[in-house]
Amino acid sequence: MITGTVTPAREAILRLRIHGAGGQVQATEAAVETGFNGCLSLPPDLIALLGLQWTHREYATPADGRTILTNMYKCAVEWDGQEFTIPVDEADTGPVVGMSLMYGYKLTLPIRSGAKFNLRRLGKAKLDAHQLL
Repeated sequence: MITGTVTPAREAILRLRIHGAGGQVQATEAAVETGFNGCLSLPPDLIALLGLQWTHREYATPADGRTILTNMYKCAVEWDGQEFTIPVDEADTGPVVGMSLMYGYKLTLPIRSGAKFNLRRLGKAKLDAHQLL
């Protein structure tokens, strides 16, 4: 089970441990975003700090409906007690966890400041890192 907290600004925040290219581990907070179908987005400064490996560019459609070209990277992230290599979108926002990383989990989210929320694995479903890259 994965747990997080709802902030006074009404953001659902998870703590993640992200592994950089040099083996360093960076703990960071990421907002849960059900409107983002990717795995994880990180800001350029955190991507540079971690020395993440660039993989390609792809088109994305943010909430405002524009189509943009974004840089894609890969990193290892600790998720539900396991380490997975996942794709990372570069975005000029704070870290965001998307639906692809949460796929196969049930999100129980009380909308109240300070409330704890959780993600529970559905049955035997688990993150399949091979399908993500």
